Amino acid sequence: MRHRIIVLGAGYTGAIAAGRLARRLRREDVAITLVNAEPDFVERVRMHQLAAGQDLKPRPLSEMFAGTGVELRLARVTGVDVDRRTVTVAGTGTEAGAGTEELAYDTLVYALGSGWNAQGVPGTAEHAYEIASRPGALRLRERLARLDTGQTVVVVGGGLTGLEAATEIAEARPDLDVALVARGGLGDWLSPKGREHLRKVFGKLGITVHEHAVVTGVGADRVTTAEGEVIPAAVTVWTTGFAVHPIAEATALEVTGTGQIVVDGTMRSVSHPDVYAVGDAAMVTGPGDKPLRMSCASGTPTAWQAADAIAARLTGGKLPDVPIRYFNQCISLGRKEGLIQYVTADDRAVRAALTGRLAAVYKELVCKGAAWSVANPTLGLPARRRRVTREEAAARSAVKAPA
Repeated sequence: MRHRIIVLGAGYTGAIAAGRLARRLRREDVAITLVNAEPDFVERVRMHQLAAGQDLKPRPLSEMFAGTGVELRLARVTGVDVDRRTVTVAGTGTEAGAGTEELAYDTLVYALGSGWNAQGVPGTAEHAYEIASRPGALRLRERLARLDTGQTVVVVGGGLTGLEAATEIAEARPDLDVALVARGGLGDWLSPKGREHLRKVFGKLGITVHEHAVVTGVGADRVTTAEGEVIPAAVTVWTTGFAVHPIAEATALEVTGTGQIVVDGTMRSVSHPDVYAVGDAAMVTGPGDKPLRMSCASGTPTAWQAADAIAARLTGGKLPDVPIRYFNQCISLGRKEGLIQYVTADDRAVRAALTGRLAAVYKELVCKGAAWSVANPTLGLPARRRRVTREEAAARSAVKAPA
């Protein structure tokens, strides 16, 4: 019988892992099944663009994996039994919601990722909008389209997602009043050059910044801070971080307090050796034993590591030993401006930064490269005599540039 590998989730990490396994292993030896709730690959790093009214190129998973030997199952994962080595899914085949089924595996790759994190703030779940998912971005898109001139959009969260959302909306809708609420200072983790450029762009776009403010409540038409300030908000966009999918925490897997699966250097579960976790679902440590932050760039090399480790263990090959580190942070500030902040291996800003139009072009290449690497999972395999394309170069940059 063929070794059964099931990959849960077809985001960046799951799709890359499935494709890479298909290239590493022979079809007569393994059966690879990729389970995903949506039929299309979602470019999560572009959800702020989708929300701001831009149309994204559709990327059907059936086309991306055609001819690879990977079986695509459109279904929602409802449970994982790591002791019995089974996965329960709702809706299989071509129609989600077509009933439940139990799938058995020999090796499981858990890549269910993360969603938005309401942080338990009252009113957030009822009144705020999120852009951590395609449905969330489309819901925000529809709401923004109905706003009248002069109405206020408040983005809560001063991290990369918040910066990109605020600038994208402000650029696309200059008739709106856009504000950002940040727990710390605006871009306070950036270099002086990076902070200066960020403030310049925010000023040019007319974005109001509320610094050192903690939101303690969200209403239908306002947000309230711990200091008692009431900020009017026709629309509130919540970007204060991510929460991992809850299924792993309900299993016998060893997980952290945040629900992430504890893995070793090959992305293998420390409690269940037939389970691998990649991307946001895994607790992975980088340089200085610091946990990698949730990002596309952190997740991509974990997918490579897991796929190569699985292939090595099944074929008797050498286990991968590639350190995962950071090189820069890429931030889009609308379609015309960008910021590339160079960082140390453990993600601390250094003095050097690339700004302006060139940085925007660089970030766009990173986004294209990340999507290209999903459909071309040979990246990182032993070198062949072939020309390195511009897309491949961009995909390599995507690994070095947290999105």
